[in-house]
Amino acid sequence: MIVGRKWLYAAMALTGGFLGGVAAMEFAPGVAIAAHQTRMLRAEQFELVDNSGSKRAVLKVTARGMADLMMFDGSGRDRAEFRVAQDGGASVGFYDEHGSRRVLVGEATQGRNGIAIYGSNGDQLAGLTATSDNQVNLTLYDPNTGRARVGIGVAANGSPAVVLFDQKGNDRAELNINSKGKAGLALADENGKTIAGLPAESTTQAPQ
Repeated sequence: MIVGRKWLYAAMALTGGFLGGVAAMEFAPGVAIAAHQTRMLRAEQFELVDNSGSKRAVLKVTARGMADLMMFDGSGRDRAEFRVAQDGGASVGFYDEHGSRRVLVGEATQGRNGIAIYGSNGDQLAGLTATSDNQVNLTLYDPNTGRARVGIGVAANGSPAVVLFDQKGNDRAELNINSKGKAGLALADENGKTIAGLPAESTTQAPQ
């Protein structure tokens, strides 16, 4: 086949959390003098509440050593989390009113960065990733089975490729253009056997 299937596999393994920026603070004139003196407040967990006493945010370090900032809506539901793991992995996640993850943005220690979008049933619908060697992959998933159905990628050498999968996740059609500008096309049956193709003049092996 012209394009390796693993190359377009874009399911993200994003662990850890997102390193938040430093919040800008404004001081009223009455406390400006006190602001000049450095103070430190240390605790294992901080909670932010609204004027009714309802918890709206929690900042803590988990038992696994992950720095975690959770933010809640007015009904106490977790809607967003910023996380940073001990190994440096970082992500920010957004959740719906049922607690299901809907969007995840992250950076893993292996150099893979990406965005994952999830459906209401918790299954991934789309994934966009970029690797440390500048490969980029976009994968679209079947909302009913969770299997990849379309993959689009650009290799580190600039070669683009498109892969189509059947209902079982088998690679059935592949189209690519190699680094010399030569196009290649391959069609496969349900068993993975090539049944038709127009190979590129100089096939470029896609990265695994």
